[in-house]
Parts: sequence; C-alpha cells; structure tokens
Amino acid sequence: MTERHPTPTEDSLAAKRFYTLGAVRVGSILLLLLGLAIARQVVEGPYWLGVVLAVGGMLSFFFAPYHLAKRWRSERSDDHE
Repeated sequence: MTERHPTPTEDSLAAKRFYTLGAVRVGSILLLLLGLAIARQVVEGPYWLGVVLAVGGMLSFFFAPYHLAKRWRSERSDDHE
C-alpha cells in the first residue's frame, strides 16, 4: 500500500480552511458578546437587536463551521470523480 503525501497546494488550502473555521468561530463569539452587551444595556441599542445578535452568534458558532466543512467536503469529492 502506498502512502499519499499532500501536495503543497493541498497543504495551503487546508491551512486556509483551518484559519477560516477559526475566524468564523471567533467572529461568532464576538457577535454573541456584542448581542449580550446590547441586551444588558452595556452598549447602546435596542434590546431586540441584542437578542437577535446573541442568538445569531450562538447559532453561527455551532452550525457555520459544520456547513463550511460539509461544503468543502462535497467540493473535494466533486473534484475526484
């Protein structure tokens, strides 16, 4: 059985995707914190906006990385057919 070593292009693509997932997670947490700050009146803004941002940040933290990885996985399988 032969081992397959990733090419430099594949390595850089994997690194970009890794950092993208991290950036999405950090951005989601920042969105959640901003929403909580608005809802608690630490930052000026309507209460409903704070709730919407907090819920959106929480949902994006849990689901956006999964959907990105799923999309990237399907692109990879499309390339190898």
